[in-house]
Amino acid sequence: MAGALLALLGLGWGSQKQISFCHGILTANRYIFLYFQMLKAFDYFYSWEGDGQQQLYKLDISWPKIPEYFSGQTFCVAVDSLHGLVYVGQRGDDIPKVLVFSEEGYFLYSWNDTVEMPHGIFVLNTATDSSVWITDVGSGEYGHTVKQYSPSGKLLQVLGTPGNAGSSLNPLQFDQPAEVFVEESGEMYIVDGDGGMNNRLLKLSEDYKEIWLSGENGTGIGQFRIPHSVTVDPYGRVWVADRDNRRIQVFDKVTGEWLGAWSSCFSEDGPYSVRFTGNYKYLIVAHLNINRLSILAAPPVGEIGDCAIVSTIQLADETKPHLVDVDVKSGAIYIAEIGAQQVQKFVPLS
Repeated sequence: MAGALLALLGLGWGSQKQISFCHGILTANRYIFLYFQMLKAFDYFYSWEGDGQQQLYKLDISWPKIPEYFSGQTFCVAVDSLHGLVYVGQRGDDIPKVLVFSEEGYFLYSWNDTVEMPHGIFVLNTATDSSVWITDVGSGEYGHTVKQYSPSGKLLQVLGTPGNAGSSLNPLQFDQPAEVFVEESGEMYIVDGDGGMNNRLLKLSEDYKEIWLSGENGTGIGQFRIPHSVTVDPYGRVWVADRDNRRIQVFDKVTGEWLGAWSSCFSEDGPYSVRFTGNYKYLIVAHLNINRLSILAAPPVGEIGDCAIVSTIQLADETKPHLVDVDVKSGAIYIAEIGAQQVQKFVPLS
């Protein structure tokens, strides 16, 4: 194993020398981080033995081909499985805020206009077109909004009052909206409150009118302390990462009725991100403070029950996984890491 690791590292370092020659100045710290991440990955393969967990994923060290395109803090990632594209939202001064890669890891293009501080990103494919939705938590002229873009970065729609935080539903206002999930029908679910005045889950119609609203600041049923991520399953349930309450809450997508909650799996750190695998067999959860992904068994139709951890992916220290997305075709998991300032790709073993 050690020999294989050294050979792998040698190949990787040699390729980076070629990249450096061709592309100019590269960041040495990223190579150091990658080196220790690879060591951690190999240790992790051994740590699975005898711990009762299934080994489900492995790190794809070839993605992306040139990591130096990550020039800021990578906060979010979204996969367009239909067209084989991966969108990455990053923050920083004088850098492109959205990067677009192929699923093979090749950088394609970037865009920056009207994006201030991306927090969440979502790709919607319909029968007629595709679009990219971004939640912007900035405090400047573009902030406190949920925005729709074309795949090339043309601004199509703005929800909220740009630059002005608020709680109003007419006009619609947000305060640091964390994430959005849009169904093919156009109905959408927004978790509003990445540390702002709001702690709520809002469902909007295709013409952006309120259908139902759940939540306020608190620890009780249907209350939130930083609702950070949202996703929907095919059984009519909305799943919300209630980050600082260290639980996931589940709601009926038609009525907004509270259906249950999971908390026993989150004693070490709250859930930052929730995404289902393409077959809806597992729920992928990111834990930023312990640098880990938990893979939970997703319940079928019926009772929510208790959460059960099927597997984990332990990342390197200070990686800080923030939000994730899943390629529903290949099953690959993409992890936006604000500590490592990169996106990593993990692929299924089978």
